[in-house]
Amino acid sequence: MNAVSFRNPIVAGIVALVLVILAASTFAIVPETKQAVILRFGQPIRTVNAWQPNTAFGQTGAGLIARIPFVDRIVWIDKRVQDLELDNTLVLSTDQLRLEVDAYARYRIVDPRKMRNAVGSEDRIPDQLRPILGSALRNELGKRRFVELLSPERSELMDNIQKGLQRVASQYGVEIVDVRIKQANLPVGLPLESALKRMSSARQQEAITIRAEGQKQAQIVRAQADADSAKIYAESFGKDADFYDFYRAMQSYRHTFGADGGPAPEGSTSIILSPNNSYLREFEGRGR
Repeated sequence: MNAVSFRNPIVAGIVALVLVILAASTFAIVPETKQAVILRFGQPIRTVNAWQPNTAFGQTGAGLIARIPFVDRIVWIDKRVQDLELDNTLVLSTDQLRLEVDAYARYRIVDPRKMRNAVGSEDRIPDQLRPILGSALRNELGKRRFVELLSPERSELMDNIQKGLQRVASQYGVEIVDVRIKQANLPVGLPLESALKRMSSARQQEAITIRAEGQKQAQIVRAQADADSAKIYAESFGKDADFYDFYRAMQSYRHTFGADGGPAPEGSTSIILSPNNSYLREFEGRGR
């Protein structure tokens, strides 16, 4: 009787359908890009292919798994790094400039159970992280000047924002991989013109300060050079007064008679001196 029943195409089809449904409810294939949270009567009991750092491809636990049919349910969680966009966030810098900042964060879910208990679904993660990222941006940029966004200090700024975001994101089972500012613009119109004027005035004041400091340092250097020169002259005079007089006279002759190579000044006058003039006494030779 049973053999006859199985030969009936309708009965055989029903049996095959039941077996397919039973197999589909028992077995599942976990891809490398997904984490599978197994729920039993609505409570998580284990996680398959959970993200682990430095785990080689093919050894993560992905593949065929078995579960209790009609009792266990699978919740799929993305294992890949995901993007979070934040556009047109108004930020006030420490130099009172209003900025429109576009930023983004990259994150991954590293604890699916904690994520599910905190927000219920991975689709709600961006809605939870976006205001936190905006708050971290405003807090950190509010301590900085606008020009620091264009300087090497920008990397330190990004690290601080990422750490601030991570402190809150960890409660959702999320790891922040990276945070970057795409652009930071001054708003157009009168605020932009006013900001540019303030920046120009600040740069001019900074230039004046630098120029004054440079002049001060130049005066110090010249004074020190004059002091060193006077000291050397004094030491030379103390060692050999006659030679010192001779050397100074030669320098004077060289300049007066144009032997130093410098051009004669415009409107210069010729001077006629007698050989016995005291100014020319060094021409007579030393000891005379």
